[in-house]
Amino acid sequence: MTLRTAWSQLKGIARSLRVYHGDRAHHRAMDALYAGFLKDGDLAFDIGAHVGDRISSFRRCGARVVAAEPQPACARVIRLLHGRDKGVTLVEAAVGAQAGSLTLRVNSANPTVSTASADFVKAADGARGWEGQTWDREIVVPATTLDALIARHGTPAFIKIDVEGFEIDVLNGLSQPVPALSFEFTTIAREVAYRCLDRAFELGYRHFNVALGETQAMTFPAPATRDEMRAWLQALPHEANSGDIYAMMSA
Repeated sequence: MTLRTAWSQLKGIARSLRVYHGDRAHHRAMDALYAGFLKDGDLAFDIGAHVGDRISSFRRCGARVVAAEPQPACARVIRLLHGRDKGVTLVEAAVGAQAGSLTLRVNSANPTVSTASADFVKAADGARGWEGQTWDREIVVPATTLDALIARHGTPAFIKIDVEGFEIDVLNGLSQPVPALSFEFTTIAREVAYRCLDRAFELGYRHFNVALGETQAMTFPAPATRDEMRAWLQALPHEANSGDIYAMMSA
């Protein structure tokens, strides 16, 4: 890594810490949302933990957390923030359809959009709202699966998946439903979200909702069907950019 890249990475991590850990109102909204899925003593998986804001929220809800994060710089931040917490287990690996290793495309200046999906990087190229984003490095990282994490750590009450266009690969490594999960979508890669909806349906999920961006507020007053969620996503303006779709076994 060059000195310039290291400096860009440091600034990117500092930005992430400011954005994701610096807003108390945002934390309260996040806690209120996740309290609907987690209670004291539950287990949660944070897949794509980044700088650990969801870990913090899950812990405030009383849940134990298994957090998977393949970026070394982000993993260091998580160890600094949560390393002494026995309720947090950090897995320094990507999560995908199979165990082994994979290539991670790192955006040093904006590490929250680092990804294992080459298609996601292509989709961002030239897209409105993604100007200036550069994936400047590639690193090979260990990979595991949700099934392997469950076998090792137990079945979680909730799984959060935020891996920038690689969400379907993560879900393809899950062969058993858990009570609830979420996966991120972006308007530059809607096809990934459609495939995730279909995979969730295959796993047995029939109830869906969505929170746009970082609002931490559900869009629908009552859960939607898969087809309703797909139609909503198809009609969503490009400028909406991203959000999280929630899949639940019960309404």
